[in-house]
Amino acid sequence: MMGVQPIEQTKRRNRRTLFACVGAVCGMVALSFASVPLYQLFCAVTGYGGTTRVAAEKSASVTTRDMRVRFDASTSQDLPWRFQPVQREVRLKVGENALAFYRARNMSEENITGVATFNVTPQKVGRYFNKIDCFCFSEQTLKPGESVDMPVTFFVDPSISDDPNLDDVKTITLSYTFFVAPSDEPDAKKPVAGETPHKVVAERPIGNSRRIN
Repeated sequence: MMGVQPIEQTKRRNRRTLFACVGAVCGMVALSFASVPLYQLFCAVTGYGGTTRVAAEKSASVTTRDMRVRFDASTSQDLPWRFQPVQREVRLKVGENALAFYRARNMSEENITGVATFNVTPQKVGRYFNKIDCFCFSEQTLKPGESVDMPVTFFVDPSISDDPNLDDVKTITLSYTFFVAPSDEPDAKKPVAGETPHKVVAERPIGNSRRIN
């Protein structure tokens, strides 16, 4: 009997060790699947990497601080679109709601669905740049030769004035890059990190964007 107890205790320890290992593996697998959305959520909340924030409603207060917002556009090499900002820049007050447009044209002979990524520079201003509505929130499908003006509604959060690290910011650049949407490229090459996008500047600046109240 005395020899049986140590054997049973060893078996129990082995089972606990096995269960712990299985649990650790399952946890790592779950974390790997959750890491991308968690990272995206982290960026959206903190503005890390120049990620902008999404506002549920328009800004209710406007300050006297002036801000210039410049617009930049590019496309991946495998997307046959011409994509450009309608206006090069706008000048507005911090807290002021603004409306700007980007223009996209499908230069191919087939329907193509694209999706846009975005960020702002300097990156430290990302947490204060709020989008109310944006074409980048969903995929965009253009027919052959079709051209469309796509709006983005935004404001710079007045709380930027409470951050001493942002006192030197007078210009913000809002950048978009369009890629072929994953749902539209079953056999196409997916965007590769580090790939040099094709940049386009505004062909015909149309002054300041329209403002909204």
